[in-house]
Amino acid sequence: MTTYYKTEMEFFVDMQRCIGCKACEAACAECETNGQQSMIHVNYVERAVTIQTTVQVCMHCDDPVCANVCPADAISKDEFGVVHTANSARCIGCSNCVMACPFGVPIKEEKYDMMMKCNMCYDRTSAGKKPMCATVCPSQALYYGTREEMRKMRPNSVPVNTFQFGKLEVKTKVNIMMPAGSTRLKVD
Repeated sequence: MTTYYKTEMEFFVDMQRCIGCKACEAACAECETNGQQSMIHVNYVERAVTIQTTVQVCMHCDDPVCANVCPADAISKDEFGVVHTANSARCIGCSNCVMACPFGVPIKEEKYDMMMKCNMCYDRTSAGKKPMCATVCPSQALYYGTREEMRKMRPNSVPVNTFQFGKLEVKTKVNIMMPAGSTRLKVD
């Protein structure tokens, strides 16, 4: 395994740049490991009044609640911080992970009777390649690279990877780009 994945490569999501083209969904569905299902979803913010879309992708939490609530120990986080889709040999299809995720990411795929979610194209990123969704995003709303590259590309934005849900603070591997000065959240 290459050490490329361990280095400074990070995943960035800039919701303001999403144009709703759904190229990311199509690219994700092409990945063999997903059973031709997209593990990334493009949603409309408020379709009746705006064309603004947003991308929903697994945030790969440092302390993944989806794994913590799994009674079958089917969900794991590896040494690189990637939270993987449920192990099909262990998943019992209880949907605890679906209900517990603060970001609403995991889905129970009924035809497989198991939870599925983005694994950050582990087969690609562990080999030094970019996730499929980031390679096809025409607006670079999804970007896989270094923080330095992101600083140069978006000097008026900051990456945020710590989120507050009530009293629960959740730190993630994925960064959401926010306009500088728009948030009081912690920034890494």
